[in-house]
Amino acid sequence: MPACARVTAYIALRYTEDMAAEITTAEYRALAELRYLIRKFVGEGDAAARAAGLKPQQYLLLLVLRGLPEGEEATIRALADRLALKHHSAVELIDRLETHGYVRRSRNRDDRRRVLVTLLPRGEKLLEQVARDRIGELRASGAALVNAISALLEVGGPPTAKKKPR
Repeated sequence: MPACARVTAYIALRYTEDMAAEITTAEYRALAELRYLIRKFVGEGDAAARAAGLKPQQYLLLLVLRGLPEGEEATIRALADRLALKHHSAVELIDRLETHGYVRRSRNRDDRRRVLVTLLPRGEKLLEQVARDRIGELRASGAALVNAISALLEVGGPPTAKKKPR
């Protein structure tokens, strides 16, 4: 067996060995509940963004911009990657946010080809308004989301094959 085929077989076994041959009804229910709760949370977030005068994608870009990992530059490419958007779609979204005075674009001092995006106070104010609502919602009813995830992951959740000792 070629090395590539052995690696593929190893990966397939490694990540499926803990799974029962059949998915149980309890697992389907837990997965459906998780999807429902995520969609509900996202939908309520979209409504909160609209109530603040933002389109949902605009809120998400502001959130991604403010929440970038430490040390990661806010380039258009980084923002597009975090939003799972094509580069040109991120540019259009940034154009609209810049027109409203929520963000500013500037050229990187060291590499003029790189465009950096900065959150402006007006954008930060709207972002905080929506984020405060979303965090409050998670603190109030996030336990259901945690329970849905736990039902799929924890020992004692829906039955799966016993893990083999290594």
